[in-house]
Amino acid sequence: MRIIKVDAIDSTNSFVRKFYEGNNDFEPVCVRAISQTRGRGQRGSLWQSKAGENLTFSILYPQHKLNISRHFLLNATISLAVLESLEQLKIPDLKVKWPNDILSAKLKIAGILIENIVKTEGIVASIIGIGLNVNQKDFENLPHAGSLKSITGNSFDLDDLLNHILQSIEQKLTEFPDLNGDQILENYVRHMFRLNIVSSFSSPQGKHFNGIIRGVTTEGKLNLEIEEGVFKTFDLKEIQLLY
Repeated sequence: MRIIKVDAIDSTNSFVRKFYEGNNDFEPVCVRAISQTRGRGQRGSLWQSKAGENLTFSILYPQHKLNISRHFLLNATISLAVLESLEQLKIPDLKVKWPNDILSAKLKIAGILIENIVKTEGIVASIIGIGLNVNQKDFENLPHAGSLKSITGNSFDLDDLLNHILQSIEQKLTEFPDLNGDQILENYVRHMFRLNIVSSFSSPQGKHFNGIIRGVTTEGKLNLEIEEGVFKTFDLKEIQLLY
């Protein structure tokens, strides 16, 4: 995979999109930014990262008429690729916080944002944006944030770490078209944060309630048991986990 390193840009997802030329016959490309001024996360949030201490990068990857119905399976696959690559580095207590944040010891260390380019034949390319907190030690006003260094006490070479993660992602993406959707979801669910534990949630209207995470649907909706034997599914805009 070709890697392009840039100093300061607004968003690696926006930047790498410019390499798409209207067809899916291209080599994957990764753009890594030393500094992002407007890195994006889930729910329209900004991804905050100190320049030169962390990894912020996006991959433009060709898809061969990927059915739109598999969009969440793609998200789950990328989340697992990042998590498993960090497991190989002995990062402790790794979990996926729905839909695709990576936590270690209950602290958020990585966020993933996937944007797909869709045509009539399906998804023809994916833009995979990843922010990983690596060597940053302080996270002002972000009590749930952590980094590989704050958790392990070790510093990491950013270039080596990027190559390690990209190898894991490329392997998963190569296997993805042949993988069974149920197997992907089962693996994803096994790694979910707060699985089968009573947890607190809030709605956009500010209503708080308790529920138990029991899994996800193929479309990526969260499956909650809100009362004994009563289940309900929620999408990303309908619910937020409080912890």
